[in-house]
Amino acid sequence: MEVNAARALAGARTCFVGIGLPSTAANLARATVNPDLVLIYESGTIGSKPTRLPLSIGDGELAETADAVVPVPEMFNYWLQGGRIDVGFLGAAQVDRYANINTTVVNRGPDKPEGRLPGAGGAPEIASNCGKVLMVLRHSTRSFVPELDFVTTLGHGAGPGDRKKLGMPGAGPVAVITDLGVLRPDPATAELVLTELHPGVSVEQVRAATGWELRVSDGLGATEPPTPQELAALRALKNAGKSSRTSSGKDA
Repeated sequence: MEVNAARALAGARTCFVGIGLPSTAANLARATVNPDLVLIYESGTIGSKPTRLPLSIGDGELAETADAVVPVPEMFNYWLQGGRIDVGFLGAAQVDRYANINTTVVNRGPDKPEGRLPGAGGAPEIASNCGKVLMVLRHSTRSFVPELDFVTTLGHGAGPGDRKKLGMPGAGPVAVITDLGVLRPDPATAELVLTELHPGVSVEQVRAATGWELRVSDGLGATEPPTPQELAALRALKNAGKSSRTSSGKDA
């Protein structure tokens, strides 16, 4: 999942990065397929080159390694809403068949309080204004749901034309990369369709992990397994973070 998410950034010039899996993928892309990729984080850092995976958008590593740090209002008003960012990379707690996102609240069932999530952050503006959006999340019926408990971020709304009606300049989500495969919106319906499987995964597995009747592309393909170089780069990134936390603990 992480390797294929990184590969999806090949050729991109600028990427607005979400924390978590999107950040892992974006930093892996810099270490492999796209060393010139400019990473932009919501806190106002442009051209960050972290030596380890950042813990949050406020991680000092992002500012210390950035080409520039700008105020958050400038980041959104000038860079993001000005159409200056090629790709937005987002995660999600829930996603529906039209790639709409929920990161706000989930229904935990009868007689239980609703589950609160981190919230929108900059995701609505990222999904609206970036040239295109990539998403990465683990595949399960808890995440891929027939109806969102709350619409935090619009993907393709209720189908084709919704984004245009709302004046959204970006193309919206173009791929959802999971631990089972890759889904892309159908050009005619905007509904997510399974287009690629990871090695060893079956269509039945993906359908069983999806909360709606998932369509499968007539040209269903398979993703290439990670190369030794990609795996080495990914492990180096993750180990750097572990080493940093261990050192901090010893110093304290």
